[in-house]
Amino acid sequence: MTEHFPALLVILPLLAAVLIPFSPAAVKRSAWHISFASAAASLALAARLAWETFALGKVSYWFGGWAPPWGIEYSIDPLGALLLLLTAFVTCAALSYSRAAAPAELAAERLPYFYSCMLLFTSGLTGIIITGDIFNLYVFIEIASLAGYALIAAGRRREALVASYNYLILGTIAATFILLGIGYLYMAAGTLNMADLRERLPQVYHTKTVLTGFAFLVVGLSIKTALFPLHIWLPDAYTHAPSPVSALLAATGTKVGIYAMIRVIFTVFKPEFNPSTVPMTVILAGLACAGIIYGALMALAQTNIKRLLAYSSVSQIGYIILGAAISNQTAMTGSLLHIINHALMKASLFMCAGIILMSTGAEKTGDLKGLGRRMPLTMAAFTAAACSLAGLPLTAGFISKWHLALGAVEAGLWLVVPVILAGSLLTAVYFWKIIEPAYFSPAGERRPVRPEAPAGMLAPAVLLAALGVALGLAAHFPALGAGRAAALLLGKP
Repeated sequence: MTEHFPALLVILPLLAAVLIPFSPAAVKRSAWHISFASAAASLALAARLAWETFALGKVSYWFGGWAPPWGIEYSIDPLGALLLLLTAFVTCAALSYSRAAAPAELAAERLPYFYSCMLLFTSGLTGIIITGDIFNLYVFIEIASLAGYALIAAGRRREALVASYNYLILGTIAATFILLGIGYLYMAAGTLNMADLRERLPQVYHTKTVLTGFAFLVVGLSIKTALFPLHIWLPDAYTHAPSPVSALLAATGTKVGIYAMIRVIFTVFKPEFNPSTVPMTVILAGLACAGIIYGALMALAQTNIKRLLAYSSVSQIGYIILGAAISNQTAMTGSLLHIINHALMKASLFMCAGIILMSTGAEKTGDLKGLGRRMPLTMAAFTAAACSLAGLPLTAGFISKWHLALGAVEAGLWLVVPVILAGSLLTAVYFWKIIEPAYFSPAGERRPVRPEAPAGMLAPAVLLAALGVALGLAAHFPALGAGRAAALLLGKP
């Protein structure tokens, strides 16, 4: 049975997602329990596969016993194993949080369909990570995207529908680019298996067909990852979505999109393709640096807490893309570490924002006066997560940004280091806009309905924030795994 774990990782949440909406009313009332049980089982499968992958180096699964490139392959390398584990863990945390949060933000009759869409979204993300077939990559991107559109629109606010519609339009454009890019690569190489493409494409690297396909793929995936300046769908989507959705999308959606982009650039195409044929890494580095500063400045200008966190994501995505663009092992390690850091910390921050909204009704930074004394656990989790994103020492964010800066120095890109430092300083400043009134201002008029949120909401937010500190204190272990994954991406033993 264990040999079928890769397939079960995708099938299990997919079957549960289909089961919930088409079941009798009694089963629908247990939608959360079914969803959480499915997510917990997926987490156990992901943990087992991660252990196996790091022991063996790579795990492959051939559907129907047909060997690739003729058959469809699922392929898990160390980077994929890390992303699978991260996605499954954050999904469990988001579902735990949503048990109390979702009924407060969604109509009761929508809840079964909401949980079904969360599972469908997770199934799509898992497929993106695990597939070894580039056309199936597109299929799973669309599954995750369609579920994401529905999740954003699930809230009671009218603005959520508009945000979902805008994301739908841009997501469809991105999907068109991705599909066209895959078509061009198939025209040039005659195969859809990623490993087979890697071997066949070098003979046709300089053809217009391959160059056009590469450009379409990178642009399409850049929209999906919200890389500046293609980020315009993200602020409204994260701001107006229900808080469990904001936490799940910010933590996993864009991170898996970045993983897909990295995989295309460094796995479908060999690392030497970029400097020798297309200066894509130079372009991406420039856009990433611009995104770091732009996102931080826009976050600094916001008064709405969730919108501030949304623009913060634009800035933090820039850090991740920057490490991949520098393309040496140290910087790539920093990029992969920041994927983990940002996923955990941004999920915690959006959960804390949801707790504050539900308990006090506060949406603006100016409404948080004295909240640190009235809701100490919530604000402690928010502060710890904010410190990690800002890159303070003893947090995971410090380790990832330290690797990014070292990688930039190794590559001779000295001008990138001030950008990393400036982005971190601006991150500390815009989070201080929330922390300062919460801890150092007299209590405002708003009073919490309850001193803290229910344990089911508070526990995942605190746990995720604590992990940011724990991974910073035990930096050797995540850095070791990320370093191994980075080396394999760059073609090093």
